[in-house]
Amino acid sequence: MNLTWTLPATTTDRQTLRELGSTLICRSVDDLNQCGTPVGKTEFQILPKAASTKQKPEATYVDTLPGSIQSDSPGAFATYAVEVLNKAGRGAGLSNRVKVPLARTLPPPQDFQAQVKSQGIVLHWTAAIEAVSQNNPRYLYRVYRTAIGTSERSMVGEVGVSGQHNYSLPDTTFEWEKTYTYRAETVTVLEQPNRPPIQIEGDDTPDVKVFADDVFPPAVPSGLQAVFSGPGQKPFIDLIWAPVTDADLAGYNVYRNEHDATPVKLNSELVRTPAYRDATVEPGKQYSYSVSSVDLRGNESARSEVATESTP
Repeated sequence: MNLTWTLPATTTDRQTLRELGSTLICRSVDDLNQCGTPVGKTEFQILPKAASTKQKPEATYVDTLPGSIQSDSPGAFATYAVEVLNKAGRGAGLSNRVKVPLARTLPPPQDFQAQVKSQGIVLHWTAAIEAVSQNNPRYLYRVYRTAIGTSERSMVGEVGVSGQHNYSLPDTTFEWEKTYTYRAETVTVLEQPNRPPIQIEGDDTPDVKVFADDVFPPAVPSGLQAVFSGPGQKPFIDLIWAPVTDADLAGYNVYRNEHDATPVKLNSELVRTPAYRDATVEPGKQYSYSVSSVDLRGNESARSEVATESTP
């Protein structure tokens, strides 16, 4: 449990303080009216000189809850307060009280991994706890992402703990060609009547570093058709095919070959729409066509099935 409080700057008779004695850390699972036996304390401190009246020095303390008082009951709480003493060991009484749930913080997922795939970065892990039959509290696995060079942490998503052993979660909201770190944790969720649920985060997994290198081509075009047109005009063959729906599609390449020769690309620039007119055909020949798709990073798919057409 991470506790933080503001250090007093004056005495009860409003005299400026320069030094403090110990601070007692008080905890109780019942009403906390006096400290009794403190669960911890901080030592003597010399107060820093504040640059302005708005700057107030703070202190922190980490209290590890013993397993004997942790509980899965939604109504189980511990109450904390601190009492700051002067150099003579006298204090003005307890601070304000803070209630915190006594629900268990659970270990992070195991074997946490990240893999770059065509559909995104897929996070995998195995269960750290067994499924819990009760609905309150309930448990979640939550995954976070941070871009290298930034401090901003984004939540990728969360998965409810169930009876399965293996879990996965795809991340499709990242940007390609960037490096990220991922981490996961187990979250305890306590439902409260007529109030927002309490969420208690457990320890994080170690960071997993991933470079989102897009080496995955878009889908192969399908449904290619070739139709000759020529009487009364210069002959040509029109090609049409089903559009590729990949979000990062940049365009298409069109290939032609004759008599089983090596296919030759017809377009000098990517074709932006799923149609192409070949106006370089000659009479009395048979042509075979295929089409590939290309994404924004230049990854090219395999060529489509061949469509053949003859010129009279």
